[in-house]
Amino acid sequence: MKTRLTTLVAVALLGVGALVLSACGGDDDSSTTAAETTTSTSTAAGGGGETVTFQADPSGQLAYAETDVTAKAGQATIEFDNPASIGHDVVIEDESGDEIAKTDVITDSTTTTTADLQPGTYTFYCSVPGHREAGMEGTLTVKK
Repeated sequence: MKTRLTTLVAVALLGVGALVLSACGGDDDSSTTAAETTTSTSTAAGGGGETVTFQADPSGQLAYAETDVTAKAGQATIEFDNPASIGHDVVIEDESGDEIAKTDVITDSTTTTTADLQPGTYTFYCSVPGHREAGMEGTLTVKK
């Protein structure tokens, strides 16, 4: 009985591990279902950096809720929550078009990345084909 219980626990742990690993993969689904992103800032625990949070809207709109976002300069955590079944991400590029941060393309999950934000104006957008062209972008203004 003890061996059977140990085997069941081992199988259950392997299953959970497989689910965790499969959630790490990106989905490049290019469907035209929408995302609306709510962006907020707060002080992150630890290193004193800022967290900029984006959230996709499961309603199907290809747009961000906030198209003008302000953040403080310094090391920042870019947090993206996509409850939708359509893949989305957040890419931040500087005025010259250079990418400074990019989250994974995700569905029904949350992901983070970091960026060293210098004072200036940046563009943020979804890089899934067709989403930026449909209006899924905005402006990030970083202040000292």
